[in-house]
Amino acid sequence: MNQLTIEDAQKQVDQWITTTGVRYFNELTNMVILTEEVGELARIVARRYGEQSEKDSDKNKDLGDEMADVMWVLICLANQTGINLTDAFRKNLEKKSIRDAIRHIENPKLRT
Repeated sequence: MNQLTIEDAQKQVDQWITTTGVRYFNELTNMVILTEEVGELARIVARRYGEQSEKDSDKNKDLGDEMADVMWVLICLANQTGINLTDAFRKNLEKKSIRDAIRHIENPKLRT
């Protein structure tokens, strides 16, 4: 199977949106949709891995598919606002690596 880069994903989503999807929803609509998708993901995680019991209607939900829904809308927002997610992710990882170089190692709450 070929590897899918973040850049490839952004291009594929844009291709799909401009052909099959007709056009992007506006940024505010996509932000609301992203929030909705994160809520659906949270519901499954909370019930499957948290202390709430899982409802029968949620037992067959595909966690990976819900995560992909979140990624899809996030990619839409990135595309329509001109964000290169590859560059943004690299910069974010660098920021975290510098800022948190020893922070987590020194956090007594993270010791098992």
